[in-house]
Amino acid sequence: QVQLVESGGGLVQAGDSLRLSCAASGRTFSSYVMGWFRQAPGEEREFVAADSTYYADSVKGRFTISRDNAKNTVYLQMNSLKPEDTAVYYCAATRTRFSTGSAYYTPSRYDYWGQGTQVTVSS
Repeated sequence: QVQLVESGGGLVQAGDSLRLSCAASGRTFSSYVMGWFRQAPGEEREFVAADSTYYADSVKGRFTISRDNAKNTVYLQMNSLKPEDTAVYYCAATRTRFSTGSAYYTPSRYDYWGQGTQVTVSS
């Protein structure tokens, strides 16, 4: 069992930066592939980034996912934020390492989820 707790969200202006953190419980954190998703009001949950490798086209070049296994934490550095980045951001963990990277884009592939942190970007 893994518990995930996100933090770092807030209200910022367009062009600003934020760094989200996701702290994980448990001793096997390093064995999980970690991802970030987001969900805007009235929208489906959408993929943002995973495994330090995969990024949604909408955030590529602006967002960076990283992890510190010693701290059981995964981060999402968000630069050049836009109003359309406004959403609740969730981190997620999966025990499965998929052979196809696109598999990480699907929320149902993940085993554990955090409660989410709100990011609001004003224009």
